Order: sequence, then C-alpha cells, then structure tokens
Amino acid sequence: MITVNDALAHLFALVDPLPTETVPLTQANGRVLARNVTARRDQPPFAASAMDGYAVADADVAPGATFTVIGEAAAGHAFAGTVAKGQAARIFTGAPLPAGTDRVVIQEDVTRIGSTITLCDTPETKWHVRPAGADFRTGDSIAAPRLLTPSDIALLASMNIPWVPVTQRPVIAIIATGDELVQPGEDPSPDQIIASNSYGLAALVESCGARARLLPIARDNVPALELAFALARDADLIVTIGGASVGDHDLVGAVAQAQGMQRAFYKIAMRPGKPLMAGRMGDAIMIGLPGNPVSAMVCGHIFLVPVIRAMLGLGKMPAPREIAPLTADIGPNGSREHYTRGQVGATGVTIFDRQDSALLTVLADANCLAVRPVDDTARAKGDLIEIIRL
Repeated sequence: MITVNDALAHLFALVDPLPTETVPLTQANGRVLARNVTARRDQPPFAASAMDGYAVADADVAPGATFTVIGEAAAGHAFAGTVAKGQAARIFTGAPLPAGTDRVVIQEDVTRIGSTITLCDTPETKWHVRPAGADFRTGDSIAAPRLLTPSDIALLASMNIPWVPVTQRPVIAIIATGDELVQPGEDPSPDQIIASNSYGLAALVESCGARARLLPIARDNVPALELAFALARDADLIVTIGGASVGDHDLVGAVAQAQGMQRAFYKIAMRPGKPLMAGRMGDAIMIGLPGNPVSAMVCGHIFLVPVIRAMLGLGKMPAPREIAPLTADIGPNGSREHYTRGQVGATGVTIFDRQDSALLTVLADANCLAVRPVDDTARAKGDLIEIIRL
C-alpha cells in the first residue's frame, strides 16, 4: 500500500492540462481562463460623473457662488461645448465631464432658479468624479489560469472581450460495475441495490468543471467490462466504481490490464478507500474506485477533484486543508490515514460516531472530512485537527 500523498504524486505525473478552446463570453462562466487576456479600452473611457448634479470648475466653487447653466450631459450623451468661468452644465451619473470642468456639485447642495444655480453655504468637498482609467487601462491583464466567476464575466465584458480562451472541459467516463446494481427508478430484486455512486460522482465532477458521461452499468463478466471500456475510450479520464478488490467477482483490474492499462499503483493506506488503483489506458487516465458508497465519494474528493483541476490547468495540488478544534474527545486512529466524516461550525469540528463506509446519510450530513494521521493518538476536546471541506 502507498500513502495518499504518493498516490496523488503518481496521478499528477499522468496529468497534463488539456488544450485550449475559445468560447463566447456568454459561455465562459465557470470555465478556466487558459491565457492572459488584456483590456481593449480604458474604464471609464473618460472622466465621468459619480453623482447627479452640476459640472463646474473646482476653482470657481465657493459657498454661495452662482453659475449659469448652459447645457446638459447624460450617460451616453456628452455635452459638446466648453464650460467657461461662472458657467455649469447639468450632469447625471455616468455622463462624461464637459470640457472646462473637473468637479461635480451634487444637486442637494444647489438651489436652482431658471438657468441660475446657487451653491449652499457648506457644499460637499468631494469632487464626485470617476477619473478616466480609474478601474483599468488599455493593456491591463487578467492573468491565467483563473476559474472565471460572474464578477470576472462582468470585468471581461467591460474590457470589451467577446471571446474568451479557456481550457477544454475534461470528459469523465463513469462506469459503475456489479451484478447487484440497478438504475434509480428501476425495481431491484431482493438481492440488488440502487446504483448511487455513479450519480454522486457525476455531480461532483460536473461541479468542478468537468463533463460527466454516465455509462451503462457493467455486469461482473469480462464481455460487459470490455464493452464499457470500449465506450469510454475517447474520454480524458475513465472512472470505474467497484470490482477493484481481490474477490472472485472483482474483474476490473484484470480486464483493464488486458485492454492495455499501464498500472501506476494499487491499494492506498487510507480509510475509507483502500482498494483504489490508477494508471493510463491509451490516451486516458484510469482510476478504479472502491464500490462502497462513502469510499467512492471520499476518494472522489481526495483524488478525482485534484486530478480534474490539474487537467484544467489550475495546478497540481491536493485538496486544501484547514485547522479546526475538536468539539469532543476522540479515540486513537489505526494504521491507515482516516478521512472521518464530520460537521464543522463556529465552535469547531464534530466527528460523527458512525463512520461505516456504506452510510450515505452520514456523508450527506457532513460538511467536512477530518483527517486522522496514521497511528494518531487519542485527542481531547479543543485539540486542533486538519479538515477538508466538502
């Protein structure tokens, strides 16, 4: 058995970022920016009013000063003339400042009669002007790689970038194996169960930017597994669930190797998830996950998500960890690194009593994995422990 860190190192050695494609700005949210992009204009492109009021020369501003209003500037409609000494232009938020002005007096500080305005005795000292290029300048860059958010999309639009270079989304073929499985909505026989792992893993990989391809359940025989691998051959990553142990019906490893898989490792010193294997099959990476539901999902967070992020060009890093205090005493750990399910909150992390790898209800209630090192001693309430948020 190898450690989790060693397994991740083997997996990262198999991974390179996928090629780049260009997509419309409307399809770029949630994608990974693959190349630096640069602004095609200044923002604002001109000195603009930040408030509704009157554009004047700051040198003319004084308590009780009067000005003659000679025109108006609105957003998208600049005042074409020049404002001279003793003159003002009515201006609205977002409008360009007219020539001859450098300050906006807010309308609340003004009394207007006809075309004459008079400043109050205590006008605000703020200029209420957004300078040209105050947000960004032509040529300013957004650096790649970057997982694009709605705020980034707004920024790209403001930079006048209609097409965005992004990393291709990896295609993840997910193969559930086992005679005992039926699809959700079917009627299982008394000795069958519903296939849940594949649906949970599909949701997980989709949430981190990949495309999940759910293949039909592969039965516990060589022809069924061979067909499943054939259907998955054009994927970037092939994920099998179950059949990776050493029982008489655990055929995934043997069939995969017969199909040309070059195995990188098999078995990891972790709980849950010991019977995990990985390697390369043609142009695809293959990861064989254990069949227990919690084991499969935990391994998804610990291995699949970092591998997908590496494929997207976001770096080769394990799942980020934090430190939190325990809310109760816990006993010692054994000879494998244990990823225990728990709930982290304002007062610390509570590790659930039930840790069986078949209990999906416990996993659904968890918002973190608390990591117990190999041979970790008993811990007391208040001791700090590493966690991985789910």
